[in-house]
Amino acid sequence: MVTIGRTVVPAGEGRAVRVRAGQRVRVVDVEGGQVGDLFAFASDDPREHLSAAHTRSVTSRLFPQMGESFVTDRRRPILALAGDTSPGSHDMLIAACDPARYEALGVPGHASCARNLELALAGLGLSAAVTPQPVNVFMRIPVEGSGRLRWLPAESRAGDAITFEAAMDCVVVVSACPQDLAGINGDTLTPLAIDVL
Repeated sequence: MVTIGRTVVPAGEGRAVRVRAGQRVRVVDVEGGQVGDLFAFASDDPREHLSAAHTRSVTSRLFPQMGESFVTDRRRPILALAGDTSPGSHDMLIAACDPARYEALGVPGHASCARNLELALAGLGLSAAVTPQPVNVFMRIPVEGSGRLRWLPAESRAGDAITFEAAMDCVVVVSACPQDLAGINGDTLTPLAIDVL
């Protein structure tokens, strides 16, 4: 596939791209070990968004398999999993970090994925009424037999990527998660890239 354009997502920040139905969008972990919060919104009505909860309901999985679709809160396919060169650890259970999370951790004013989403959408003249549950690419949150969740460092390597195919015209937002307190991003925050193919 030919790369039409690359958008670099600086460490701790977010960026948005427009993707047409049938196009592919690839999220690349540039240096390795970096989690990305991915959101997607219908281009014709940003109130409709990718929903992790509805996707789990449709697929009966914690994360879709290759070829399966992520659906919106209106149960329409928006993205399909089209490729993955990473070790395959991704999450759809953990909410996006937000100002309240960092206030509770004692660091008010810390950058967050919720704020990154807001800023990235504003750059396209859009807004979201709520912060949807993201698709946390490269995030390693195994579920123990007891049901307890473990927060482990991302195991993606430099150049690892996950690719989605758009099922509708949509806006895809990626936040290079600024979480530097829980250890999910290892020792340092690094950039991601969004390739439209």
